[in-house]
Amino acid sequence: MKTWLLRVVIYVASAAAGLVLADLFVGGFRISWLDVWGFLVAIVVFAVVQSLATPLVTRLARKRAPLLLGGIGIIATFVSLLVVVLLPSAGVRITTVGAWFLAPLVVWIVSAVVTGVLTVLLIDRPARASVTAKR
Repeated sequence: MKTWLLRVVIYVASAAAGLVLADLFVGGFRISWLDVWGFLVAIVVFAVVQSLATPLVTRLARKRAPLLLGGIGIIATFVSLLVVVLLPSAGVRITTVGAWFLAPLVVWIVSAVVTGVLTVLLIDRPARASVTAKR
């Protein structure tokens, strides 16, 4: 249970990091910082949609377009951003065509790196240390 909860926290933190860095570096991608609740809604909705979209897109790609399997993460990120942008309460806007191409890429890369680093730091290392201490 503890590991599962840590994974949820890591997933939400990586979504937040991806969205924040996209806001900082992608022109046309904007988060409304005046509405903190809206940003929190955006993070949670993004994380939930991405966690649901990834297996769905994977299944569809396996059946219909196996060549897309390598791009599952970026496709799921795009779908998640689309849902978040369509939510009026989320406070995230994408206003340019270039941002629609660049933002999913930035969010996907950042969230993958943050997920990997936090997983190693918070789950893998403590687990290895625990096994080593028992020997």
